[in-house]
Amino acid sequence: MGNLEISTGDMREVVRLLTAVERTPEQDEVLGLVRERCAGTDARFARQGIRLGVPVAMALEELLAGSPTADMEPGYRYAFQALVAENFSDPYDLGHWRRPSWFHTVDEELVHCGVPSDLAPAALLFAGPPVPLPHPGDALPSMGTFPAARAAELVGAYEAVLDRLDPEVRETTQVLLEPLRDAAEQWEWTQEAGRTEDTLFFWLG
Repeated sequence: MGNLEISTGDMREVVRLLTAVERTPEQDEVLGLVRERCAGTDARFARQGIRLGVPVAMALEELLAGSPTADMEPGYRYAFQALVAENFSDPYDLGHWRRPSWFHTVDEELVHCGVPSDLAPAALLFAGPPVPLPHPGDALPSMGTFPAARAAELVGAYEAVLDRLDPEVRETTQVLLEPLRDAAEQWEWTQEAGRTEDTLFFWLG
């Protein structure tokens, strides 16, 4: 089970935070907020009785140092998501999904109807982080990225097959379409404004 979110931003800013040898005061300020977010996630897990092998706050510090101590641990993905959250737009909440594997069923039908496989939902949601991270060790949390410049292409591919989809698959596709339409419109504005928010970030956790 997991909650699905989509946000938009410049992934280069996140990567710079991870790789900078000497960070700027602005970067240090952002990292302070990220550390607070990670500590909050650890506190939430503690209240839920969840114990991670590497707490999220520790995972963040290890990522910043470039030296993860575990090969398989979800804390690193939660830490990376905290970095994204402080640099990207407020997330578009697509609700709670009881069976993440359902998206593979949606994939099969969309591809059968003619949607290119690289545009199918699972290819977006489960593609993994844009930088190397230790494996989470389970199905969740999951993440993926997609170029905002292709959001309109994605919308067009889904809309072209909507009337041929099974009702349940169509419902899921329409849920995804709403924020993707917004992302396509936002990309047009981003280009006109000369801004750099060129990445869609999908998080299921």
